[in-house]
Amino acid sequence: MRDAVTNLIRNYDVTGRYLDRSAIDRLKSYFESGNARIKTATVINANSANIVKQAGSRLFEELPELISPGGNAYTTRRYSACLRDMDYYLRYASYALVAGDMNVLDERVLQGLRETYNSLGVPISPTVRGIQIMKEMIKEMLQAEGVENTSFVDEPFDHITRELSEVSI
Repeated sequence: MRDAVTNLIRNYDVTGRYLDRSAIDRLKSYFESGNARIKTATVINANSANIVKQAGSRLFEELPELISPGGNAYTTRRYSACLRDMDYYLRYASYALVAGDMNVLDERVLQGLRETYNSLGVPISPTVRGIQIMKEMIKEMLQAEGVENTSFVDEPFDHITRELSEVSI
């Protein structure tokens, strides 16, 4: 698992270059956003069960056919599996937020996931919507905590949904 700093240094090392102005600016931006990233991880950690539960409720309100007989989240086992997966995405998104690098998502979550979901008949668009609902909730929580710029929260959630989606979002 890499973070923004080690990934940047690795890229410069591979090409045998010193850190240039662009690299220094990226490092500066990463470190300046450090407190907001840590606050976000703290908010997610303190509220993860509630975030997943509420995001699931919102998702099933928007798409009630998922929990109706024949729906993909119908039965307790399938409903629980859906919430388990949402928790999984949330946890790994928090890692990526702290790291400032999406590598952990690619390595630990996304490799082969779309194909697995397709082979199991798991619909992608409700999964994507659930991930986006969690992102929206976290941004609202951060704003309530006084974090003004929450745009950095978009990156891991959008990365997951973009990689899962068959069409660009």
